[in-house]
Amino acid sequence: MSERADPDIALMTEIASLYYMHGETQEAIAGRMGMSRIKVGRMLKRAQAEGIVDVRVRHHPSVAAEIEQALIRRFGIRRALIALDCADAEQQRHEVSSLVADHLSRTLEDGTMVAVGMGRNVGTVADNVFTQRTRQCSFICAIGGSLRAGEYMNPDHICRRLAAKFGGESETLYAPAMVASAELRDAMLDNPTVRQTLDRARRADIAMIGVGDLSEDSNMVRMGWFSPSEIAEARLSGTVGDMMGYDFIDLNGNASTTPMQGRVIGLTIPDLARIPEVIAIASESTKAAGILGALRTGVIDVLATSATNAHTLLHLDEATRINDEG
Repeated sequence: MSERADPDIALMTEIASLYYMHGETQEAIAGRMGMSRIKVGRMLKRAQAEGIVDVRVRHHPSVAAEIEQALIRRFGIRRALIALDCADAEQQRHEVSSLVADHLSRTLEDGTMVAVGMGRNVGTVADNVFTQRTRQCSFICAIGGSLRAGEYMNPDHICRRLAAKFGGESETLYAPAMVASAELRDAMLDNPTVRQTLDRARRADIAMIGVGDLSEDSNMVRMGWFSPSEIAEARLSGTVGDMMGYDFIDLNGNASTTPMQGRVIGLTIPDLARIPEVIAIASESTKAAGILGALRTGVIDVLATSATNAHTLLHLDEATRINDEG
């Protein structure tokens, strides 16, 4: 026997429509429905909790425009997607990823190919896609998978979720994200199945990637790819973060010299340079140095981050350029 639907669903939907879409006051809705204003307020809160209503707060264009233009001028990128600051890390990730989801909803067309990276920020984009128009797009894994990453952060599952939201198809990269040595990585890249998928990812119209940092809470540490001592050694050698394919970079956007380099199966910085639009997503405040290094590689076209990170980037870039020039 099927479960009975919540009898309040239809009522919550009607109340939410009157309030959010038609602009009626809670008092007017209460009179129309023959219930108290307090009950209307409770129904609206339940509608949000049940997912009937999705309330989002966005910067007014006049608020965000100045810092967006400053980032564009400073780093030569095409777009900057700047989210409101949030105290909660999960909510901050949601706000930043929502901007990317909206950007994709406006720009994706039939036939668009999207290379998809790994991580929490990229995974959250798929959760925030709300579109009524399907497209025949292709979402292709741009890095291998990892059991420790879990379904939410693995590119294969992110591609599937994006394909389900937008329409189209997803393509898995049948390879581990991380191997024990550069020699094994090179051997895996020679595998015809792996090579075919990565060749398709290299021909993508858009790449959507995360920017990593070298904090103790980074994905690489939590997944056990590298030990805390390896991370500490990399930091001492000048490594500030990583990009798709886990190309480790220094603050100037150059490849860093660390034993961690060259062991991940995925797209590299030269691969990204040939993709027409590379979207970098980073919500965490610990990633400012990594984002700056990524921007200085010259391959990022669209940056999605928080307002605080945006201001920090401009100040950090100014300070390090002065020091370098001096």
